[in-house]
Amino acid sequence: MAQAMRPNTAGGLFATDGKPHPRQDALLAVTLVLGITAFVTAMFHSLHLLSSWVGLAGIVTGAYGQWISETTRERFGLIIGLGAAAVGFFLGMAHGGLFGGL
Repeated sequence: MAQAMRPNTAGGLFATDGKPHPRQDALLAVTLVLGITAFVTAMFHSLHLLSSWVGLAGIVTGAYGQWISETTRERFGLIIGLGAAAVGFFLGMAHGGLFGGL
């Protein structure tokens, strides 16, 4: 009956291995914050410098986070952050780019 007491962590989308991953969790949080910031600021034409630079930073941190991630939960969040950062980056580039359209 010991099986009935163990949680089933293998079947869920946010399955974890039960070990702490502080570096991966920090990269996940940073990528999500940068992605949301880039996405929101990309909606304003005058903030293209902020959205393009923050989006580029979000893409870099998200790519490194994907490289060292160990669980599905980390990869799922990183993909959401990467997508938002990429949209913010590309819209920022379309509105004037990294250097203000020089």
